Amino acid sequence: MRPFERFVAIDWSGAVGERQRGIALAECRPGLSAPVLTTPVAGVWSRADICDWLMELAVAGSRTLVGLDLSPSLPFEDAGAFFPGWDRSPLDAKALWAEVERLSADDPHLAASGVVDHPELRDHFRRRGRAAFAGRGRLRRCEQRQRLRRGLSPSSCFNLVGAAQVGKSSLTGMRVLHALGGRVPTWPFDPVPGDGPVIVEIYTAIAALDAGRPAGRAKMRDAVTLDAALAAIGSEPSGLAGPLDDHATDAILSAAWLRTRADDAALWTPDGLDAVAATEGWTFGVR
Repeated sequence: MRPFERFVAIDWSGAVGERQRGIALAECRPGLSAPVLTTPVAGVWSRADICDWLMELAVAGSRTLVGLDLSPSLPFEDAGAFFPGWDRSPLDAKALWAEVERLSADDPHLAASGVVDHPELRDHFRRRGRAAFAGRGRLRRCEQRQRLRRGLSPSSCFNLVGAAQVGKSSLTGMRVLHALGGRVPTWPFDPVPGDGPVIVEIYTAIAALDAGRPAGRAKMRDAVTLDAALAAIGSEPSGLAGPLDDHATDAILSAAWLRTRADDAALWTPDGLDAVAATEGWTFGVR
């Protein structure tokens, strides 16, 4: 694997509104120094800000590994379609991004209400007052593997209810990936380029697990806990103090984790997932 000169982790939010306190971006260089948080001029990130930041990264040509904490696709393998029974159901992830953009083009701030409210698609989603599915719901193959092999509890991308409502995070992220138009490749839907940046999907709980956090206690909300996790993966302490936002701690730890795992060849060639490379993709770090 080629060497990277920067490592970036972005904690994401699909919430309504322009600026999202749930978005955090941390970055680091090779070495041991702890990742630092980057903030925009406005003080709080918007999804459009992140898209612009990634565009600038592409222009600069920096060899940067970017981890996005969202699902860049939906379950496909389990039913042979993203939206079974819909005659317009896309056939691969990039076509899905284009369809999400088409349906949500009028939604401000890169939101995705046009998808979840679509009369032929809304019944695929679990939402308040409408239980589209029982139990955990549909999962991608890599999410099923995270449950079985790592004891993690990923949520279905079709869930729009409660603390585990990751559906809108996934869909709004797809709008960003579509807007990038491949200028920043997204692996494994695109091959890893010989130079410049590349985006991978991350699941911050994997970084926390590798740092010694229990599967059910991945979230960190104070500097002492964060620094202990950083030390466990070979990073210097954060230099922060007191209570912390868990979006910030997720981004900081995940950036440091990417730095330690970027040259692990096994993570770039996970066994048994080639069949879903164009449809579902997978999380960097899944084994």
